[in-house]
Amino acid sequence: MNAKEIIARRVAKELKDGDVVNLGIGLPTMVANYIPEGVDVTFQSENGFVGLGPAPEEGKEDKDLVNAGGMPVTIVPGAAFFDSATSFSIIRGGHVDVTVLGALQVDEKANLANWMVPGKMVPGMGGAMDLVVGAKKVIISMTHTQKGKPKILKECTLPLTAEGQVNMIVTEMGVMEYTDKGLVLTEINPEYTVEDIKAVTEATFTVANNLKEMEF
Repeated sequence: MNAKEIIARRVAKELKDGDVVNLGIGLPTMVANYIPEGVDVTFQSENGFVGLGPAPEEGKEDKDLVNAGGMPVTIVPGAAFFDSATSFSIIRGGHVDVTVLGALQVDEKANLANWMVPGKMVPGMGGAMDLVVGAKKVIISMTHTQKGKPKILKECTLPLTAEGQVNMIVTEMGVMEYTDKGLVLTEINPEYTVEDIKAVTEATFTVANNLKEMEF
């Protein structure tokens, strides 16, 4: 199992029956493949619909049916389409229970940078700025490092998407949650040690007294 699959499987366990969920582009879209049996989740796409289904089989893509990242998708019975104004009203109105986003950097103050690298071509902001303040829970799904360099920092150095909005970080090494006492490591992948995680995490964090083994 590769790192991205581990992350997607663990994030899927956070979703609860009845949740309205928005998945960011890239790794977060993999979460839809691992929803636990018996859990009914409604996926929302900020380009204007609810009721996303799994990725279509190769050769059966509909070029007019894509998610916010432009990737082919399917819909499930009961899906609904609407304009961007309605879509962002759903987000800004607090009707999205969980958003799962990727990140370039996250810091110990729950700040998020995920939309641009100065001087480089990137997809852009998309709906992230609205999602991080409109969704009830913000989960960051990302690999723990970028080519060995920490992505969980004391302070983000890239332009921020939002300040203080992240609730949870899920990487292939473990799960971290933001609490009143700061960033806390609550779960660890048994393939790693706490010292391994400290070695590639710039941010200060504490280890939960009841640190659990990460399940995915």
